[in-house]
Amino acid sequence: MSTTNVFDPAKVLKAHGKDLGGGFVVNRLLPSAKRQAVGPFIFFDHFGPVTVKPEDNHDVRPHPHIGLATLTYLFDGVIMHRDNLGYAQRIEPGAINLMIAGKGIVHSERKPEEQKNDTYVNHGLQLWIAVPEDKEKIPASFSHTPASAIPEITNGSATIRVLVGSALGAESPVPTLSPTLYLDIQLPPNSQWQLPVLADEQAIYPIEGEVFVAGEKLESHTMLVIDQEQTISNAEHPSRFVLIGGQSLGHRFMWWNFVASHKEDIDAAALAWEAGDSALGMGQVPGEVERIPLPKR
Repeated sequence: MSTTNVFDPAKVLKAHGKDLGGGFVVNRLLPSAKRQAVGPFIFFDHFGPVTVKPEDNHDVRPHPHIGLATLTYLFDGVIMHRDNLGYAQRIEPGAINLMIAGKGIVHSERKPEEQKNDTYVNHGLQLWIAVPEDKEKIPASFSHTPASAIPEITNGSATIRVLVGSALGAESPVPTLSPTLYLDIQLPPNSQWQLPVLADEQAIYPIEGEVFVAGEKLESHTMLVIDQEQTISNAEHPSRFVLIGGQSLGHRFMWWNFVASHKEDIDAAALAWEAGDSALGMGQVPGEVERIPLPKR
C-alpha cells in the first residue's frame, strides 16, 4: 500500500491547551484551523491523566448546549453528570454517556459527593458530534451505556472496543443520528495491525504508548486523518489509541457551547440562556444553584 503523504501537514492536527477553569487544562484537537470536523466529530477534548485532589475545583457548573450530541468516555476516574431532564449519572471507565442536546439542554459535570475527600486520577475524552440539520431541534435526551454493554473484539493483534457505530462485525448499542464511528484500540508490545478504511472520514489519536503509522511515529497530542489502509505498529511497550470518524455533515456554526446550521439559532439560544427559558430547554438542573453566565461575543 502507498505511504505517500501519510503525514501530509493538512492531515496532522496538533492539540492546543484550553483552560476550562480552576486550572483544569485540556488538550483540544477539534475544531482546528486546518479542519472543523472529522466525519460528524466537531469537537475533541482530551483531559488528563490528572490527579484530582480534595482541594481541587475542576467541577463544570451548569451550562447549555443546542444542536449537537456529546460523548463522554473515561480511561480512569469518575465524573457525575446531572442535567435539566432530571438525569443524575456517574460515569466510570469504559462506559459511554451520550447527551443529545436537540433544541436545548443544560448539564453539569462534577466530582461525585462520594469522592469529595478522595485523591484519584481522571483521564478521558469528551467529544461533540454534529447531528443532521433536521435533527438539530429534536427534544433533548440522555443515555448511559455501561462498560459491560460495549462490544469488545479481537482483530489481528488489536483488541477493539466498539464504542459507537459498527466495525469489523461488531455493533455498539449507543444510539446514533448519522453514520458515526468511535473505537478504543489497544495493541500488545511489538505488534502490527492493519487499519482498514472503516468510515467515509476517519482519524486516529494516541492515548498511551508509542503509535507508529507506516513506520513513522505519531506524536502524542496529535491527531492524524487517515484515508487509506495503513499499518499501525508500536515498540516494546503496549499502546492505545482511538479512532473517530463517520459521514461528514458539512459546516456548522459554533459559538461557546452552541452548534447550529444557522447563526440565528445560536443567537436565539444565547437569549434563551440569559433568560433561563425552560420552555426552550434552558432551565436549571435539579439540585444546582450555580450556572455559567453567557460570555461576551
